[in-house]
Amino acid sequence: MPVDEILFSAEEVMSNGTEYLKNELRGIRTGRASTALVEHIKVDYFGTKTDLRAMAQLSTPEANLIVIKPFDVSAIKEIDRAIQASDLGITPMSDGRIIRLTIPALSGERRKQLAQKVKQLGEQAKLVVRNARRDANKKVDAEEKEGLLPEDDAKKAKEQIQDLTKDYEKKVDDLLDAKIKEIEAV
Repeated sequence: MPVDEILFSAEEVMSNGTEYLKNELRGIRTGRASTALVEHIKVDYFGTKTDLRAMAQLSTPEANLIVIKPFDVSAIKEIDRAIQASDLGITPMSDGRIIRLTIPALSGERRKQLAQKVKQLGEQAKLVVRNARRDANKKVDAEEKEGLLPEDDAKKAKEQIQDLTKDYEKKVDDLLDAKIKEIEAV
């Protein structure tokens, strides 16, 4: 396997890990309302787990309010149940046609819990990046051992892999710092 392919596959895995982290961080509540908090909640709709965003119009008319207008009003109880079962910690208010979610201000303790959760997600993303580095280095070693890659080229490839790893770890750290600042903003 050529070095370019090894680097490309490692970068692809690292990129997927950081994209997953971005999506997970979008779903973590801060003091502000955002449709990203609820759009991926799975609702049991006629026996099928369906994303809330596929079942309802989501909007944020105020800084601390999310409004959910189901396309099918008969699904409102299932949506209500799914929101209560989620880990948002928000009680939905329904009038039979729409659901309102008032986002309360975060307490100091809840902010610490969310910051801790963000750090855990960051560690998982870094683990994905490091595993991709390890796998890429193993492939380079195998190529070198088989005589397909000269020692100098193998060393250069490992340096490129390490640089790639540092870049993606920095991206993860930047995402974490931004989310933690958002959580800690009063």
